[in-house]
Amino acid sequence: MDRLIPIFPEVPAEAWDKLRAMAALHREWNEKVNLVSRKDIENLEWHHYAPCVAAIRFLKLMNGARVIDVGTGGGFPGLILAVLYPQAHLTLVDSVGKKAACVEDIAKRLGLGNVEVRNARAETLRHEHDFVTGRAVASMPEFVAHTRQLVRPGAKHSLPNGILYWQGGDPESELAGLGIRPSHTLELQPLLGGDEKFFQKRLVLYRAQDLVRAKKPPAP
Repeated sequence: MDRLIPIFPEVPAEAWDKLRAMAALHREWNEKVNLVSRKDIENLEWHHYAPCVAAIRFLKLMNGARVIDVGTGGGFPGLILAVLYPQAHLTLVDSVGKKAACVEDIAKRLGLGNVEVRNARAETLRHEHDFVTGRAVASMPEFVAHTRQLVRPGAKHSLPNGILYWQGGDPESELAGLGIRPSHTLELQPLLGGDEKFFQKRLVLYRAQDLVRAKKPPAP
């Protein structure tokens, strides 16, 4: 975690303390449920926390913001965002009951009162939120197709309401199927280390709510 502190000086000390405690709980749970690849657990903070913390660089949330993290898995990025934005309400959704139970336990043990965990599929939900987040859940068109109904109109935060999606690879071929381009793309490699091969072609894509609803993505 100490490696991340100088990269993100805007993160307060108390948030780093929570993230350190969270990392210990992730390692504890990972012995029982495969939240992170066993081969990669030693890189938990760098490979899994760092990309999520990167949201603080461009996303500022007002009090009462509602964010839903779809396919949260081990709580990425949802749990990390809950620590970074205590003024927001985070709903973490996963269709796998064991993972949802792990994430709920971590949130409770950390005292994250702004977290709600749901064991459900995104397409069954209709509650609208300011932002939908996801990390390597599916192809971008498929993710948009399953979550677009969750975004409500609005523009009171640093970004207009929309979808934030963490993904690897080249998104151009996927995005061409949507007929629209992302409103903003954050490349993680320049931020987290220009010589770090792990972050090559790893991006955070932002799509504004008006673009999300402008054209319905093709069915997967």
